[in-house]
Amino acid sequence: MAEKIPRALTVAGSDSGGGAGIQADLKTFTALGVYGLSVLTSVTAQNTLEVSAIHDLPEQFVGLQFDAVMSDIGCDAAKLGMLSNEKIIETVAEKIDRYGIEKLVVDPVMRSKGGTTLLRNSTELLKKEILPRALIVTPNIPEAEILSSVSISDISDMKTAAEKIHSFGAKTVLVKGGHLAKDHPAVDLFFDGETFEELVSERIETKNTHGTGCTFSAAVCAFLAKGMSLPVSLENSKAFVTEAIRNSLEIGKGHGPLNHLGKT
Repeated sequence: MAEKIPRALTVAGSDSGGGAGIQADLKTFTALGVYGLSVLTSVTAQNTLEVSAIHDLPEQFVGLQFDAVMSDIGCDAAKLGMLSNEKIIETVAEKIDRYGIEKLVVDPVMRSKGGTTLLRNSTELLKKEILPRALIVTPNIPEAEILSSVSISDISDMKTAAEKIHSFGAKTVLVKGGHLAKDHPAVDLFFDGETFEELVSERIETKNTHGTGCTFSAAVCAFLAKGMSLPVSLENSKAFVTEAIRNSLEIGKGHGPLNHLGKT
């Protein structure tokens, strides 16, 4: 009998340019050897320069997608990306509970690389309904500032923000430090409610970082689906994203995408 392939579910928006969102998640799942499932929440008209339009899917249809994949195939871990309005947030929270998804990675997508708002007037509901269901939440610094109301300029501020975000109910928090000043190394700060751990990697100078957050959270989801512990999943995901950035692609006129194959 063939070995059962791990199943990873992404609940997120579509990036028509292929660099972030559902597309980045599925590329990551494939690269890491897990079977990818998807629930689309929104469709964007997007390229490397901008997000020119957003169309949210009806929450009923988001729920139907969720039911379709979970009632038949199921998943070993899931990640949440773009949840752009309150009705979608409420629907997704209900489905997480219905299907008992415990290995849940939450990437609190709020703005695009170009600054377009992707979470509209729903931050408080995200904190109330989604964060308490998360095994780990993985905000970058701008997202952590919004969630925590803490201005972040150094590691000490990251710790304060992580503690605040953890207080909303997430089991663990990883504040990603890529937006720190360039004289800082690429430090991500992990907090489990008791202790902090710094995950450090080299800082690679490139403008082609579109989809980094999506790729990282999808990688964590994939490794969790394969049965790895959270600390090992984070370590492996950090290494995977570093190589994807190192070999990022000169595609388009703006911020190019990562290379999910990890090589040119």
